[in-house]
Amino acid sequence: MLGFLERPVVVTADINLNVVALTAVGLLSRLWQLAYPRAVVFDEVYYGQYISFYMKRIFFLDGSGPPFGHMLLALGGYLGGFDGNFLWNRIGAEYSSNVPVWSLRLLPALTGAFSIPMAYQILLELGFSHCAAMGAALLMLIENALITQSRLMLLESVLIFFNLLAVLSYLKFSNSQKHRPFSLSWWFWLMLTGVACSCAVGVKYMGIFTYLLVLAVASVHAWHLIGDQTLSNVCVLCHLLARAAALLVIPTLMYLLFFYVHLILVYRSGPHDQIMSSAFQASLEGGLARITQGQPLEVAYGSQVTLKNVFGKPVPCWLHSHQSTYPMIYENGRGSSHQQQVTCYPFKDVNNWWIVKDPGRHQLVVNNPPRPVRHGDVVQLVHGMTTRFLNTHDVAAPLSPHSQEVSCYVDYNISMPSQNLWRLDIVNRESDTEVWKTILSEVRLVHVNTSAVLKLSGAHLPDWGFQQLEVVGEKLPQGYHESMVWNVEEHRYGKSQEQKERELELHSPAQMDVSRNLSFMARFLELQWRMLTAKSDDSEHKYSSSPLDWVTLDTSIAYWLHPRTSAQIHLLGNIVIWASASLAMVVYILLFFWYLLRRRRSICDIPEDSWLRWVLAGALCAGGWAVNYLPFFMMEKTLFLYHYLPALTFQILLLPVVLQHVSDHLCRSQLLRSLFSALVVAWYSCACHVFNTLRPLTYGDKSLSPSELKALRWKDSWDILIRKH
Repeated sequence: MLGFLERPVVVTADINLNVVALTAVGLLSRLWQLAYPRAVVFDEVYYGQYISFYMKRIFFLDGSGPPFGHMLLALGGYLGGFDGNFLWNRIGAEYSSNVPVWSLRLLPALTGAFSIPMAYQILLELGFSHCAAMGAALLMLIENALITQSRLMLLESVLIFFNLLAVLSYLKFSNSQKHRPFSLSWWFWLMLTGVACSCAVGVKYMGIFTYLLVLAVASVHAWHLIGDQTLSNVCVLCHLLARAAALLVIPTLMYLLFFYVHLILVYRSGPHDQIMSSAFQASLEGGLARITQGQPLEVAYGSQVTLKNVFGKPVPCWLHSHQSTYPMIYENGRGSSHQQQVTCYPFKDVNNWWIVKDPGRHQLVVNNPPRPVRHGDVVQLVHGMTTRFLNTHDVAAPLSPHSQEVSCYVDYNISMPSQNLWRLDIVNRESDTEVWKTILSEVRLVHVNTSAVLKLSGAHLPDWGFQQLEVVGEKLPQGYHESMVWNVEEHRYGKSQEQKERELELHSPAQMDVSRNLSFMARFLELQWRMLTAKSDDSEHKYSSSPLDWVTLDTSIAYWLHPRTSAQIHLLGNIVIWASASLAMVVYILLFFWYLLRRRRSICDIPEDSWLRWVLAGALCAGGWAVNYLPFFMMEKTLFLYHYLPALTFQILLLPVVLQHVSDHLCRSQLLRSLFSALVVAWYSCACHVFNTLRPLTYGDKSLSPSELKALRWKDSWDILIRKH
């Protein structure tokens, strides 16, 4: 019965020493002197701020992408014991002793290193030789720009890793489909494809390009699967459902998970709060939540409120008035009503308070019990500090002559009566009897006399308006727009009818008994919308470049310069690899269309299996380059050379594919193959020589003389290498 104990337990495993060697060399190239330089390098000043926010649990918003990449960088800081106390305000600033530089840069370095063996595996899964696979991995290993980007606290290497992981996982799944469908490995690689795609999108929005590419290839394969007559209808349905679950449902759930974890981690109020809605701010600890905690929920006649514009652009602001009046005559000679100014003010101020008044009564206090204001009610808004009524009339606004001027009415005893009745329109109501609620209700104020809607125009008033934002009455509103929508942010029940006592109330904080909880989905949707609509920094940068500059390597970026020596780090591409990769792309496209035309004439130059392998390699490699490069031509944001690196990675994978194809199918004789192989070896040697030449600028560990820097010049763009020398 225990006879199995008489024999030893033997475990056998196939170990690809090529993968082991590539991983080891990749780790060495990326981890060597990783903590050097111990100073803020280029965009580390940007990502470091968010890491500090995570460490201190402070909410932030980054319009460049979802939070997964930031969380990964913050994980390195957490594991290194970083407390978040460092001022990320200047490139080149020396890191203090409490900043674990090695730990913060570790994850990008690891992903950069593991991308090398993944390139090897992708070529093998595509059906190409070990020699071609080794060639792709070696190119990834010695590409200077990839090394530089992966050795710093930046996200491009993390994005490239998940892009390659998504492609590799799908290829392994596709190859498992041919032999063992619905096996454990089949499910593993299919699920990992979905996970990798979601992680790529979670690191940067650019990851969606590779995700869409994988979906496109998977859709074509699924279409062929539907036409497979050897499979039953039930089997085909199971295949389609499995793919839909793994490639659509899992990425969606994981994307939500990234934001769920993010919002759990950053639960405290911070400097980015005012971009968000009042309801979102009230869900954060401190800040507005501290101010509004316990406010009355229902707005009643006699309530004292501040009204925030929902649009929040160009900056978040509150409906505001002050003693100053509009000038009698504007600079362009146009006249005004000379009434009290009404503006939108981007700071909290006592002049932001308004009293909701019942037009049929004189009192400015809340009854007991309170009479709530409902959708459709007509109200007057009385400015708390000046007791003048919000008013609009058929006078052109200061900066928007097509709209009406909004003022607080001053009785000058002339033929201009007050027009201060406003109808409340709750745009997010659930019924026509909805009560106006603090923070939660989004309302439009429609002028009863003229049907104009109270709107933030967004224009900055001149000096006479203290550079505050113009508020107008929109006479012919073209549908719904957030600039016409307001919500009550701070709210208290007015208790005093006397002006002096009421001013004391307005200066005092309100604390009453109401609590609010915003659901995760509501916060997710708002945060996602704010990220997608956040205004990108379109200002010129001295190292910015156009997509055309990337292909020809007509640009570079000075990342860091030693304050005392000439040691420096630059984002520089290996010109031999970049030029060869671009040439390989051209050769592939020409050969592809040549073969396609000849196949249309029923002339097959290469075997069918080679053709299918050629097409799939082009779809993933050439397609990966195209989807990660061409969209930048349509973007208006400031672009840099590092934006090209994900596309370059796919182009590098295509290069050995083209080389092997030329050797196998175009070099007809053994002599030609030998000459071509010798040429390839010489070319690899040139690439290695360029890598070694640029190595001091890749690692920044060597001081260079002015003559050495000048010798490294590539076209006019390399003038940056000899600045200050």
